[in-house]
Amino acid sequence: MASQEIEALSSALARLPGLGPRSARRAVLWLVKNREQALPHLLEALDAVSQTLVECQICGNVDTHDPCGICADPRRDPKSLCVVEDVADVWALDRSRLFQGRYHVLGGKLSALDGVGPEDLNIASLMERVSDGAVDEVVLAMNATLEGQTTAHYLAERLEPLGLRITQLAHGLPVGGELDYLDEGTLAQALRARRPVG
Repeated sequence: MASQEIEALSSALARLPGLGPRSARRAVLWLVKNREQALPHLLEALDAVSQTLVECQICGNVDTHDPCGICADPRRDPKSLCVVEDVADVWALDRSRLFQGRYHVLGGKLSALDGVGPEDLNIASLMERVSDGAVDEVVLAMNATLEGQTTAHYLAERLEPLGLRITQLAHGLPVGGELDYLDEGTLAQALRARRPVG
């Protein structure tokens, strides 16, 4: 049996996404074995983030300074705005380095079952950002769920009167995906979005 403190650390790590109790115990064992090199750096990094973490007042991203690195980057195209549900979506899309515009984090998605309405999301600040005419295109990068698509539809209706180019991420077959393993919704979307070869 491990001490109370080690068990508490293991329980705390097990609450992190992607780590279950077994993975958390393995991480704790690694930290214990490498405590002289790993623990001081980990504690220092956690403390630094804890002290400096802020939400960007422009886009809603999380960073250690406000505005965030994306909003402050002068190389970014201010005329193109990608709207996402969560900060994790910003990080995932930006990792690809394919989108050179700016982002807007809604902070969730519309969900009648969960009681999340338009007033609970960062829609008012989105409308404020695009109403001055500085943005030409809004990319709706919602997840391919019923709630995500409902949110995208709602936003498209709100944005349409502004005369912006409104686009949406393509949905369909993933690269390397086998038809036999895909769900009906993905297959249906791929068939609807089919295009000529060549």
